[in-house]
Amino acid sequence: MIRIDSTANHHAASCIAVFGTGSDVGKSIVVTALCRMFSNRGIRVAPFKAQNMSNNSGVTPEGLEMGRAQIVQAEAAGIAPHVDMNPILLKPTSEIGSQIVCLGKVIANNTASEYHLKKETLFNTAARALQRLRNTYELIVMEGAGSCAEVNLMPHDIVNFRMAELADARVILVGDIHRGGIFAQIVGTLECLPTALKDRIAGFIINRFRGDIRLFTDGVRWIEQKTGKKVYGVLPWFDHFTIPSEDSVVIENQRPVRSQKITRPAIAIVRIPHISNFTDFNPLHSIDGLQVLFVEKPQDLSLFSAVILPGSKNTRFDLAWLKQTGWSDKLNVYAQQKGHILGICGGYQMLGTAVHDTEGLEGNPGSSEGLSLLPVETYLKAPKITTLTRFSWNGIQGYGYEIHMGQTKRSGGIPLFHVHERNAKRCDDKDGCAVSNYRVLGTYIHGIFDSPGITRQWLATIGLGDVRVTQKGGPIDRAKDYDLLCEHFEKHIDIDEMIRNLGLKRFF
Repeated sequence: MIRIDSTANHHAASCIAVFGTGSDVGKSIVVTALCRMFSNRGIRVAPFKAQNMSNNSGVTPEGLEMGRAQIVQAEAAGIAPHVDMNPILLKPTSEIGSQIVCLGKVIANNTASEYHLKKETLFNTAARALQRLRNTYELIVMEGAGSCAEVNLMPHDIVNFRMAELADARVILVGDIHRGGIFAQIVGTLECLPTALKDRIAGFIINRFRGDIRLFTDGVRWIEQKTGKKVYGVLPWFDHFTIPSEDSVVIENQRPVRSQKITRPAIAIVRIPHISNFTDFNPLHSIDGLQVLFVEKPQDLSLFSAVILPGSKNTRFDLAWLKQTGWSDKLNVYAQQKGHILGICGGYQMLGTAVHDTEGLEGNPGSSEGLSLLPVETYLKAPKITTLTRFSWNGIQGYGYEIHMGQTKRSGGIPLFHVHERNAKRCDDKDGCAVSNYRVLGTYIHGIFDSPGITRQWLATIGLGDVRVTQKGGPIDRAKDYDLLCEHFEKHIDIDEMIRNLGLKRFF
């Protein structure tokens, strides 16, 4: 096993860790806030998550794939994202299987048991990535995964305490009061840990509080008396800025939308089982004159100005789900009624005539008949394409990224976008397909709505050209949101106490 010995290299960065009482309790947000806070104080800081499980990924400037949460954290830290910040990425393709992305490249598709056999090798890979970061930066903010106290998983865990022990990192434990049981979350987590790991936890941050925060003073006092550890602060719920979410749990359990709930022009996004890169649509949410809704149960689509089929990590499975649930019928009726449909990546593939996966890259080998709304046919083949992409639509410039193993051929229609550059290399390519007077569109490019001009063009295409695009989402707006997050964090967290407990006084 690799040992990281900071004494052997006096330039090695200090490390702190942010763990959670469970999934989606706010670890990523806290790491993002810490990265911004330390960066604003002139400290060269970088995020690190040894292993991430998410279908919400992005592309680095080198054209490699990594978790989007660490891309956001790197941006908050004012640095370029690098795969060393998320060396292992698991992209679920089924209930028991995932695609393994190691240092930005796909190395296998494994079941959980098959992946287990590789954990030591992958742990060493992650340890070397951490060492490289420590040799480059002054401070590393490490993020854990799920609950740090899953006792059945701890012997083989390569993300939480094993990595913290390797880096000798003190730990902040984050709990989510919004989901209830915050006292049991915190005390229960500690009770599940052996003394040595319990002692590594320096203190707590309580996230997502609603109401008068003064009413929780007694709760804070009880936690501190019960555990002997500090509550650094209680973070209230925020809605005056937006930080992209990592977990698709934020868009789960969506109910059918009724006409009385439609208050302005509405866009429906079909919440398929293996949805990926749902943050593609964050810029649309920020447009005041637009209502954007994730819908899971099949319903009448005539209420909507457009319907989007998003990316998928298991295209053929999700295509079968569309047919089994009745979504395919609803989409075909909507298309016949001259509704507007946009498919992105996997959604683009599903709109075609067929998807072939002869090598079993996303599941069992085979072929599936598509929705036949676009004259395209897709073959899933290695290697995976991961690019930062510059493109244009009718002369309007846009920027996005591609992450796909599909090779799609058009047999009709017209290309949607003109591609000018991939990974900083000039090219002269075409992307996507458009038919029926631009009523049905498909593209492989994610993040197209981050470019306001492309958003305006698309809204005009679906008959919403009068909607004013004052959207957020570009680098300047994201920088403002990171600063607002940092301000929110510093207002409610005892920074001085946290710095002392984490052993970071040398920076201040």
